[in-house]
Amino acid sequence: MRRRLPLFASIIILFSSLSARAQLSAPQSGPPPGPESWKLYTVPHQEFSVALPTLPAMTTYPHTDNSRWFMLLGAYADGAIYTVGIYENLREQQSLDDLIAEQRDSPELRLGDLTPKRISVNGVAGKEFLRANGSCQFFGTQPRFYRFCVSSLAADDPRAKRFFSSIAFGAKQDGIAVSDGPGTPYQQDTGEPTLTGKEVDQKIRLGAKPDPMYTEEARRNAITGTVVLKAVFTSAGNVSDIRIVSGLPYGLTEQAVAQAKKIKFIPAMKDGHYVSMWIQLEYYFNLY
Repeated sequence: MRRRLPLFASIIILFSSLSARAQLSAPQSGPPPGPESWKLYTVPHQEFSVALPTLPAMTTYPHTDNSRWFMLLGAYADGAIYTVGIYENLREQQSLDDLIAEQRDSPELRLGDLTPKRISVNGVAGKEFLRANGSCQFFGTQPRFYRFCVSSLAADDPRAKRFFSSIAFGAKQDGIAVSDGPGTPYQQDTGEPTLTGKEVDQKIRLGAKPDPMYTEEARRNAITGTVVLKAVFTSAGNVSDIRIVSGLPYGLTEQAVAQAKKIKFIPAMKDGHYVSMWIQLEYYFNLY
């Protein structure tokens, strides 16, 4: 039997010489889209539905010898990021607290020492974390864990309320079926010139940055190295104009480009307005 080689793919986002961890506030550039215009979405065979402002990007990560199967969904609209995670319960006996402990200190969530509140939706027990500029709700069933988060919105914002109040669980859920892909871009780009990191007042804030996966051909040939891309992170919260600076064979460059299109972020700001910005992405592929 051929032993499966462990692998690792990571992403570094470069703002010239600055870090991607700069914290932003997210003032509104205009009246936000009304939550009443949102649509209900679901993922086939996952027994949940949730309302979102746009068709979300989605990436499915298959089960491996040392990691759980999971899905990540992300949508952006007018200064807010909405993410959904669906995770395999590896032993069907892990607790919800186990999953929360795994993710508590991730840079996307930053839950730190926050104390959760117990909640329940359709009889599914969960826990809620409230932050000054975002909230997360975790739920657990025997075969699955679910994570719903919104960034850069106060808990009492109508959009945050619409997002969380729409969560539903059950064997049959109505809604638009989501599959792997970049989703539908939010349309509100002003057409302003694209700036560099030195020209903006506040840099982007990442909310969902799916990692690429090794292709079987690359794994068989033990390919390692870095894919470098240059892209525009637009004022509408979309990644566009992706250019390949350096690539790798056997589909790894294509994997990097596909996942770059799914990044969800709060745009950079200049003079109080969202602006587009050139950013370099580096995807590291390593076998270990």
